[in-house]
Amino acid sequence: MKRAGIGSALLLWMVPWMALAAGDGPQVSFEQGDGSLAIGIGGQPFATYVWKDQNIPRPYFCGLRAPNGAQVTRNHPPIEGTDRTDHADYHPGLWLAFGDIDGADFWRNKARVRHERFVKRPEGGAGAGSFSVENVYENAEGTDICREVCAYRFFVRPEGYLLLCDSTFSSAKGDFVFGDQEEMGLGVRVATPLMVDNGGVITNSEGLKNEAEVWGKTAAWCDYGGVADGMRIGICLMPHPENFRPSWFHARDYGLLLANPFGRNAFTGAAKSAVKVRQGQTFVLRFGVLVYAAQPSEAAPGPKGYQDYLALSKSTKKEEEE
Repeated sequence: MKRAGIGSALLLWMVPWMALAAGDGPQVSFEQGDGSLAIGIGGQPFATYVWKDQNIPRPYFCGLRAPNGAQVTRNHPPIEGTDRTDHADYHPGLWLAFGDIDGADFWRNKARVRHERFVKRPEGGAGAGSFSVENVYENAEGTDICREVCAYRFFVRPEGYLLLCDSTFSSAKGDFVFGDQEEMGLGVRVATPLMVDNGGVITNSEGLKNEAEVWGKTAAWCDYGGVADGMRIGICLMPHPENFRPSWFHARDYGLLLANPFGRNAFTGAAKSAVKVRQGQTFVLRFGVLVYAAQPSEAAPGPKGYQDYLALSKSTKKEEEE
């Protein structure tokens, strides 16, 4: 796919958002490559899902773009002289990773998440698209720890582009345990212009701002955004309230934001968390991700986007049960 030009990107952003719902609006499309899936909206790039990478042995999204075409995640790989280049292989864009499952470290790429198959092939449509994958989590010795089926759904919504990530973990071979670290959960590394260090702002649902206030606090949602090229753009992470526990946010002014429901000791100093999943049982984690663009005078759309996420996640869950 070609990069969005300013004119076509602005035309896409000017779509009458309030008329959009699943089944309406710009076409969500997929183009599969060798180990990657390019995701487009309205004929313009939105993101790339990658499951085969020589340096990163776990799936991730990179190159996420707001409805106006501006990139909201850091360049991958980061560009010397333009971006901070720290953690280039840990923070590729948007990812789900865990520093401790049965002692295996998937965050720091010391263990592998193997793409097994597409459970549901990519399917696009007007205003919505989806695909599902099955992943196998292997320790450093190559032994299977657990499996994950992750369903990804993409929607064009009034507040922006909404991604639903629903992961179900299980094992037929034995119990497994999620440990307690800062580096556990759904993370994003924002584009360089959006960093707090460059004038961006981190805001959570409680009205707290930036690393000094947000780090280690639970919240319904947390937004990281700023003004770039004359528009307010950003990304909002929204843990589902039906997850086993609220998420603490690991927030850094240098551009990292992570929703982590496992780090009880890491964030509060309380007793270490050990979340055991019994053999044959399932463990579900659900998150929403809102990527948006708005006028600089407008507030970030966290509250409305969160309510929209709850409504959509409820309707998609109901459709699955039926």
